[in-house]
Formats: sequence, structure tokens, C-alpha cells
Amino acid sequence: LAVCRAAVRWGALLPSPCPAAAPLRWPAWLPAACERRYSSRGKEQLDMSTYPVESIRNFSIIAHVDHGKSTLADRLLEITGTISKTDRNKQVLDKLQVERERGITVKAQSASLFYNHEGINYLLNLIDTPGHVDFSYEVSRSLSACQGVILVVDANEGIQAQTVANFYLAFEAQLSIIPVINKIDLKNADPERVEKQIEKLFDIPTDECIRISAKQGTNVEKVLQKVIEKIPPPQCSTADPLKALVFDSTFDHYRGVIANVALFGGEIAKGHKIVSAHTKKRYEVNEVGILTPNEQPTHKLYAGQVGYLIAGMKEVTEAQIGDTLFLYKRPVEPLPGFKSAKPMVFAGMYPVDQTEYNNLRSALERLTLNDSSVTVHRDSSLALGAGWRLGFLGLLHMEVFNQRLEQEYNMSVILTAPTVPYKAVLSSKKLIKEHGKDQITIINPAQFPDKLSVSEYLEPTVLGTIVTPHEYIGKIITLCQDRRAVQKDMLYIDENRVMLKYLFPLNEIVVDFYDALKSLSSGYASFDYEDAGYQPADLIKMDILLNGNPVEELATIIHNDKAYAAGKLLCERLKETIPRQLFEIAIQAAIGKKIIARETLKAYRKNVVAKCYGGDITRRMKLLKRQAEGKRLMRKIGNVEVPRDAFIRVLKRETDK
Repeated sequence: LAVCRAAVRWGALLPSPCPAAAPLRWPAWLPAACERRYSSRGKEQLDMSTYPVESIRNFSIIAHVDHGKSTLADRLLEITGTISKTDRNKQVLDKLQVERERGITVKAQSASLFYNHEGINYLLNLIDTPGHVDFSYEVSRSLSACQGVILVVDANEGIQAQTVANFYLAFEAQLSIIPVINKIDLKNADPERVEKQIEKLFDIPTDECIRISAKQGTNVEKVLQKVIEKIPPPQCSTADPLKALVFDSTFDHYRGVIANVALFGGEIAKGHKIVSAHTKKRYEVNEVGILTPNEQPTHKLYAGQVGYLIAGMKEVTEAQIGDTLFLYKRPVEPLPGFKSAKPMVFAGMYPVDQTEYNNLRSALERLTLNDSSVTVHRDSSLALGAGWRLGFLGLLHMEVFNQRLEQEYNMSVILTAPTVPYKAVLSSKKLIKEHGKDQITIINPAQFPDKLSVSEYLEPTVLGTIVTPHEYIGKIITLCQDRRAVQKDMLYIDENRVMLKYLFPLNEIVVDFYDALKSLSSGYASFDYEDAGYQPADLIKMDILLNGNPVEELATIIHNDKAYAAGKLLCERLKETIPRQLFEIAIQAAIGKKIIARETLKAYRKNVVAKCYGGDITRRMKLLKRQAEGKRLMRKIGNVEVPRDAFIRVLKRETDK
């Protein structure tokens, strides 16, 4: 940091009015955060008062995975002159390393575009959203700051499961919808078929669809014109008191929390005193601006505009997503905010080395500020030490979160096998009095109550939507039946594609259902799901015993029908990972007192009869008998300790099994 400050002072000594002087170039070794921190000071500030509410359009791009949202966003940024036109403009708004590696959008990103249409200057606030089902919370958050959406559909693949889900999110929010058919330049593109699908499923006339190629830039200008014509301006006024919705936030080591805000009334400028409706804390605004897509400071932000503000929030917990900000001594009715995300998958997270616990805790706090859909609860394990039980929206969400921890905070962690939250309806008056309610949620198998004190167990269910070519229907129906699913609906979108609706138990799809579906359908089927509440189920707790002693960390909650197969698999996996001892180890899977699966880990044996060179057989038998007695005694007093790395190998998901 001292080097950075020296560089800035050196830069400040250069004669600024000199036109011939080349602009100061930052050395590659300077940290990017320092560059942003100091270079933003010299930027020319924009005057946002020239854009009244009538000339503002706030919109999102929504679509299924890989239908070209980010590519369309790149072309819109180029056409409006926000970024220069080069061949390297690929996924400009996807700033995270994990997004570029996987080629998917994980975080919704916003950018302000300036566009002149029929002699009038318009301010277009664009939000690029993720397409995967696990990040639908990001989509619903983004839609709260918009008045319309561009619904992108692939001209080759047609309507997919997430297209349907995203359409209904926008439809329920009563937003204007502009259908766009992308990738018309592909050899197998069939835009007429896709237009008919859109008309049949969404009741949008075919003449409203715009055919484009985002990669080549064909007809993209028409999309901008349609945005101005069809999407209404925000319903708010600068005369109203300040009311700003925090819809996203990031943490900067030097400037603290940077909050992305949408103004629903009034105006905000540097020096204003603001109050958070959630924490009731007061702050002074240090900087306001818009994202183009990099931070561009402005004098003020006005009603209807979307931008960022920095107000000296030092704690990650201070910028709650969904919070309302207002001027000091001018309180307003808080905005409704967001429906809190409901975690679908839980996993234990522990530091590889317990000395890293505090560092991991601060990394988790900062990352959960940026990804508020993750829930965090303290947890501890005898084998793995102190840690947390985290709740995620899905398996990809869990993998991406883990990858971001490694890449952005250099943290390596142990992530246990994913589980889902179950419920138990209590019948024991003692337990009801202890918990204060007759229904408890179980996210850890150690909390699983005994069957005698429970009237029924409940498991979470989801309503799954599968869109597939019709030739794979038979295989997919068999797969769904194997996963205890109940068919609810079956609809032909056109002569080739079918939409199936199934009610699934969540624990049946959470680990490998998506992979199995893709391999059965040669990658053509798509899958989306939404929460469908809880339903009664025959659940049991399966314990793993080592020489008769239960191992708490390996206990699992499972459906009775699947217990034998899961128990056998776990015993086999443990047999491969536990090191052999001088005595025999019995690895058993048990439901209550009943043993359902067993593997035996043989003991190391010394060849005690090696010294017998013939002679009487009784001598040989005496030596073997003495060895067997010694082994039996050792087994009584011997204690099997499962090594930490064996736990890690067993608890981690193994997709090859």
C-alpha cells in the first residue's frame, strides 16, 4: 500500500495541464483495488440531471443457460458506445474468475447505457442475470429493480425448462416482456418453430418476436428500440423523499461496502446523511455513481436511476440486501425488500487446518455479503473440529461458492456430503415442551428424534419441469420412477418436444439426478424445479458402527426403501479408506438395533508357525490358538480411530460410485 501511495504522489507531481504528456499508466504489479481506488478520483463526474424519469428504462436479460444473455449484453454495450468494439469483448459483465472458467453467469451484473433514439437521449440500465436454476434468487432480485425484461430463446434449442421458470418470474412481477430469438446464424436454427412455441406456451404473438444473432450483431439495434418503445419508465419522482433499495453489494478492502441501489424516489449526493431502515445506523455518503460497467462517479443520483454508493460501511453485516436507505430525519415507509432465499441443500464446511478457523470465518462473512442466499450456522464435529453448516440453493451453487472461496480468498476447506432439511411432527409432550413447538426441522442427522416420540416424519419435495425431445421420454420416465417421483403433467410443446412435470423428493435429485438426466438424453433434456412444500415419508436414521461403536459423523437420514443400498455402499467405501489394524474391524450399517450391511476389514497377521519345521500338528495348532486369543483380547481393548483424511474421502461426494 505504501508503494501505491508513493506511485500516486509521483503521479500527482506530473504537470496535469500538459496535453502532450501521455496518461499515467499503472504498473502491472500494482494491486487492482489500489488502481481503482486512486484512479477514480481523477475521473470526470457525469451530470445525471440531464436524464429525467421519462427517459430512463430499467430492464433485465433473462434466459435459460447458454442461450446468449451475456453475448447480447456485450453487443448492447458496444452499440451504445459504453465499451470499445474489439474481438476480445466476451462475457464483459462476467467479472468473476469462476464465471469465465465455467462459461456461466453466477452474479447478476448491472451497467448503464446511454442511447440516442429519435433525437432524445435515453439512460438504459441493463442487468445481466444468471440462467441456471440454482441462481434463480439472483434473477428475482434483479427483477425488483426493473420495469421490463428481454426474454432470450435459442433458435436451435427452443424453449427450455429455465426459460419457462424465468418467464413466470417476470410475469408475476407484472413486467413488460420482449421476446428475442437468438442464434439465427446457426446452421440448424429454426426461428419459426421457436416463435410457435412462444405463442403456445406464453401467449405472445409471433410478430412481437425479434430475430437476432448476438454474436454477429444482426438486428441487435432493433432490441434497443423495442426496449424504449415497450418498457415503461419508472413510476417515481425526484420531488419525493429519498427511498433507495439495496439490491446487491460487494466488499472492497479499502473502501468498505459498495452497495448497488435503485432509487424509487428523491435524489442522493456526496455528503448526504443517510439512515438504513434495517440497522437504523447513520452514514455519510462518500461517493455515488453509475456502473458503465466499471464504476463511474457522478455528482448525484436521481429517482428512477440505478447506481452504486459508498457510505463508509465497514462491517459486512451493515449492507443487508433488500434494505431501504433514506435521508436522516426524513424517514419513509421501507420497501418490501425480497423474499428470503430458501436453502435446498445443506453441507458441513470445516477448515483443513483448525488454525485457519478465524481466517475462514472472515472470508465466509465477506462472501455471504456478496451472495446473501447462503445461510450459515455454527457447527462442530469430533472428527473435523469447529466449522459451519451452510445452506445452498442447489448443488452447482455449493460448488461455485466453494470455488469462489478458494480463488478469491485462498481458502481450502473440507465440504461434507450434501443433505436436505427434514421435519418431524412430535408426539412426545416432553419434547414439545422442550422445543416450544410440535414440529422441528432437522438439518443434522445427530438431531434426528426417536420414532417413538414422533407421529410422522416429513421430507421436502420439489415440482420439477423437464423439457426433452420426445424420443427420450421412455428412459426419462423410468429414471423419474426410480427416484420415487410422481407424474403431474405431460404437454407436447410442438411435434418434437415434450414438457414433463413431476413431484420429486428433494433428496432424490440433489446429488446426481441432473447428470443422469443429461447422459440419458444425450445432453438435450433440461431441468428446472421449484419448492413444493413437505410431505410424509418413511424416513429412518442409519448409523455406521465400527466394532459396535457408532460414528456420529457418518450417520445419515434416508428413506427406508433406499437404506440397504446406501448402507452397503458406505461400508464398502469405509473398508477402502480405513487403515488396517492388528485386529479385525467390523464395519456395519445399522437401523436401530438391526444390522443391514457389513464389511470386515481383516487384521494384519504375523506368521507364528514360520518356526515349525515339521513335528507334531498339536504344536502348530497351539501357536495359532494363542494368536487368536491375543487378537480377541486386542479387539476388546483396542479402539478404532478413523483418521481425518479417511473421513474427508468418505464424506466428500463420490460421483463415480
